[in-house]
Amino acid sequence: MAIIITDECINCGACEPECPNTAIYEGADDWKYADGTSLKGKLLLTNGKEVDADEIQEAIDDEVYFIVADKCTECKGFHEEPQCAAVCPVDCCIPDDNNVETEEELLHKQKFMHKE
Repeated sequence: MAIIITDECINCGACEPECPNTAIYEGADDWKYADGTSLKGKLLLTNGKEVDADEIQEAIDDEVYFIVADKCTECKGFHEEPQCAAVCPVDCCIPDDNNVETEEELLHKQKFMHKE
């Protein structure tokens, strides 16, 4: 499952540089699927969603840092635990019950986003 950042976030920014998928953005920041990944152009994500990796996407939250669920792998393939949760001083990086994925799905997503 993906991780979400709750509204208890204090906007410290500790989580953002820890994300190996560049799935964490500051509140109100626009983002792209291509950011920090090998994704380019029009493609089909592992969840079946058609996207243009280079197209700018609107911020998911205007107030606090946010995590793009389509890019979050809970750090599978990189670390033993989600690094955002490990460094968060207020424990606001929690599992997202609305985006549940198996370890196999998360590892597949990680490999898909970081092709060599």
